[in-house]
Amino acid sequence: MKRRHFLFILLALPAYAAGEGPPNKPNVIYLLADDLGYEDVGWRNPEIKTPHLDKLANGGAKLEQYYVQPVCSPTRAAFLTGRYPFRHGLQTGVVRPWAQYGLPLEERTIATALKEAGYETAITGKWHLGHFKPEYLPTKRGFDHQYGHYNGALDYFTHERDGGFDWHKNDTVNRDEGYSTELIGREAARLIRERDKAKPLFLYVPFNGVHSPFQVPERYLSLYPQLQGNRKIYAAMISALDDAVGEIVKAANEAGLGDNTLIVFSSDNGGPNPGRLSDNGKLRDGKGSVYEGGVRAVAFANWPGHIKAGGTVRQPIHIADWYPTLVKLSGAEASQKLPVDGRDISAVLTESGTIPNREIIHNLAPDGGAIRAGDWKLVVSGRGDQAKTELFNIAEDSSEKNDLSATHVEKVKELRERLDALAKEAVAPKAKPQPKGFKSPAIWGES
Repeated sequence: MKRRHFLFILLALPAYAAGEGPPNKPNVIYLLADDLGYEDVGWRNPEIKTPHLDKLANGGAKLEQYYVQPVCSPTRAAFLTGRYPFRHGLQTGVVRPWAQYGLPLEERTIATALKEAGYETAITGKWHLGHFKPEYLPTKRGFDHQYGHYNGALDYFTHERDGGFDWHKNDTVNRDEGYSTELIGREAARLIRERDKAKPLFLYVPFNGVHSPFQVPERYLSLYPQLQGNRKIYAAMISALDDAVGEIVKAANEAGLGDNTLIVFSSDNGGPNPGRLSDNGKLRDGKGSVYEGGVRAVAFANWPGHIKAGGTVRQPIHIADWYPTLVKLSGAEASQKLPVDGRDISAVLTESGTIPNREIIHNLAPDGGAIRAGDWKLVVSGRGDQAKTELFNIAEDSSEKNDLSATHVEKVKELRERLDALAKEAVAPKAKPQPKGFKSPAIWGES
């Protein structure tokens, strides 16, 4: 079965000389698919019908080693801040409906950075980074426009989570009716058509599809007569998401943004229940895991005139890399109080460049974590002296079948020391169990 994917569209990233800002600020559209499997797209598996995504992927470069976090909220936090979730206290799970925390307010988001650079900024879709106080909501975190929901696992038709209503526009309750994937795509397309043409646009579109619950309009089920049960519904949900992407891309083309558009697609984490629901191919494990099946996402970048069609980028990339990349390409202010972990990948995307000393922290939590440095990856499970360590050469063994820790003791020591050093910088996890007596509000996000 298949793995989660994340969709990212950057509109207009023109070439510029070293040390100079871009002559025209790029429009940016970021599309994020939720829980899409690594093999659950048409160009990897013809059984899955995603013609709009296929066209974009084949017209650009596939990103073969594109990394995200093991679950939803941490990936979103990393994208919006360019910083790893262990710096936010968001490293051990998602922001639950009852959570009395969110993305820390001292974090500068990419929406804030681009807004300061003169952008019109918008989010349509799933926030999942805190809603317990107004100051944590999207319109207080750099977004001029908001549409969609705050929680994960939303009912696609009723727009409820645990009995509370969760559909909003500009952080005020909204009663639009319909299938959430279609509503999100429709609103994104509207914002493109009705944007302020005097400003560049940053549009972040994090779909809740194809996360559970497994719901889809009946007409999509006929596309998959050979499949059964939740797998059939899941595949149909992917096709519904593909249609929403098609509507967004059509609006961008009709608005004259087509040739000035960079589209990046990936997942927020690996596909859940691989082999039963999603399909992560040969990658080990799935959602929630620091093995490749949990943190490597199918991805592509499409940028006409800059990225050669049919190309492949094999350099490791992390979703946090978009923060410094977009800051640079947009001419936004780079200096800030909190240092970023992401690396500028503009040369990798356009010039087949490399990232020297590439290090990626897959996660860092009290009960373990994982780090990749070059081709080597260390996975630590457990605490203290009882922790289990595994070492893999990802270039030779992407399925992580061959543990080399016993024969490469010095490499284990080196990577473990690096993880231990970073652990001293980590913020204590904020996640807490549901409090006793908690009752869902009638409307999520209202004080």
